[in-house]
Amino acid sequence: MSQYKKILVAIDLSEDSTPVVQRARAIADANGADLHLIHVIEPLSFAYGGDIPMDFSGIQEEIHQQATQQMRRFAEKHNVDQQHQSIVLGKPEVEIHGRAKELGTDLIVIGSHGRHGLALLMGSTANGVLHGASCDVLAVRVGK
Repeated sequence: MSQYKKILVAIDLSEDSTPVVQRARAIADANGADLHLIHVIEPLSFAYGGDIPMDFSGIQEEIHQQATQQMRRFAEKHNVDQQHQSIVLGKPEVEIHGRAKELGTDLIVIGSHGRHGLALLMGSTANGVLHGASCDVLAVRVGK
């Protein structure tokens, strides 16, 4: 098994993020690797499309501010310094792949709810990250 040097942990800032970062921390500590966190905020326009004539910028900014506060608390609890934290706006798998390439990541760690059937066919972030990654991906089962 190769020794990991840079690990990117994709988190959604829910309670499911804790076991994901704990697993990543164990791997990082065992390998002397740097641990980086990323949280991706999907633009509201993705969810509602361009069909609704509304300005989402104020709501989007509030979501970003709340995520920043949550990330700060989460990262502090898990000993991840500010330089190793990213909050970005975009499509999760695209942003996670981009950050992984930018960092030269050896391993991406992400939570997975273990969806199957129709839910899997409709897509999941973990599935999207796995199939487009240029490095190893560890999917940690969450939400049991």
